[in-house]
Amino acid sequence: MYDAIDVADVTKTKTESVTNPEIELNPTSTRERISSLDIIRGIAVLGILIMNIVGFGLAFAYDDPTIAGGSTGWNFNVWAFNELFFEGTMRGLFTMLFGVGFMIFVSRGVTKGAGLITADYYYRRMIWLMIFGLIHAYFLLWHGEILFTYALCGLTLFAFRKVRPKHLLVLGFLLLLVGTARFYFDHYTHLKVRNYGMQAEKLAQQNIQLSDEQTYYFEKWNDQKSKKHVIEKENEILQEGSYISILKHRYPRSMKNQTIFLYKYNVWDSLSFMLFGMAFFTWGIFHARRTRKFYLTMMITGYAIGLAINLYELNLITSNNFDTIALSKAKLTYHVGRLAMTLGHIGLIVLFIKSGILKILQNALSSIGKMAFTNYLVQTLICGFLFMGFGLGLFGKLQRYELYFIVLGIWIFQLLYSPLWLKYFRYGPIEWLWRSLTYNKIQPLRKL
Repeated sequence: MYDAIDVADVTKTKTESVTNPEIELNPTSTRERISSLDIIRGIAVLGILIMNIVGFGLAFAYDDPTIAGGSTGWNFNVWAFNELFFEGTMRGLFTMLFGVGFMIFVSRGVTKGAGLITADYYYRRMIWLMIFGLIHAYFLLWHGEILFTYALCGLTLFAFRKVRPKHLLVLGFLLLLVGTARFYFDHYTHLKVRNYGMQAEKLAQQNIQLSDEQTYYFEKWNDQKSKKHVIEKENEILQEGSYISILKHRYPRSMKNQTIFLYKYNVWDSLSFMLFGMAFFTWGIFHARRTRKFYLTMMITGYAIGLAINLYELNLITSNNFDTIALSKAKLTYHVGRLAMTLGHIGLIVLFIKSGILKILQNALSSIGKMAFTNYLVQTLICGFLFMGFGLGLFGKLQRYELYFIVLGIWIFQLLYSPLWLKYFRYGPIEWLWRSLTYNKIQPLRKL
């Protein structure tokens, strides 16, 4: 039987209220790294671009391909494939690994007897991550940035460090239920806007004076039906705008995503998966220590449940011609399908790791994982140059399927330069900066 790594039990051997002033923590060394985690993290970073590329290259077409980028032929196939296999799953995987990273960080401090110094370093680490997130959103112009959310949720994780894995799972599921309730409220709101809006529309067609409430729903219904004008404006600004004009244009959207959107959706989504990751770390699932049968069962079960739910959602959306009501109704099962597919991916990836095949590719993926922070920001920098007006201005000019030629090019680039960089340096440049800021000391970068 597998012996679980119970960090909660490890911490009982230490007295947390006592800090040894002579203890000094340092970044994880090469020999302390867990190879399977680096490979999984590398795959997650590359996979995130599969979904993010739509936000980088098209206006408001993430869920609905009829809005921009094409919705027939290969464009539809690409959208459908991503909805079935990748929607939310790479982000889910990366979020779980954030929880794993927290457990590794804290358990190293406990093992070395650092006491409260561990918390000091950890909270400094999260505050700097929050600052990086703000820079990413407002100055690197990525409205879909997630680092700020991770940092905010990460500030709460210390309170859960001793919670048993099964209880972490229960808490995670409860948070997903809150997120699902939020989607149900949105669905109800869309139904209300449609019903009241259609009534107001009929009255307007009969030249009947609308009340203030009827006017509100009439306008909301028209906005819900068409985004053509908004898309044209978005394309014009991002294709031709200067850096400053795009920054001003993106500012309100980034602000909304890091405030209203964060508390309505992201916090439930991210914190739940972090808790799942913490539980999985304690059980050694990400360490590739379980049997092949375990990961095969995980893969088959996850894909069976996830694909069944995702196929239902896909049919619901397409059979209703991407109607807003159908899109919001599909969100009611989103978290269950997404979680199941993420578990299926974990099973498949770990089986790939345990097989030992394609070692050159595994080593390259591991290098990407070791430089995950740098590679995530590099994707933003490349896409910003390609799509925005101060670069090549390709925003809105490519079909959906054409975006994936860019994804492939970025993947190849990162698979090549990450191992090369780590041949001469200990960390990626952003990882080095983050570690130096976390430990309040310049870390060695070049390998001796």
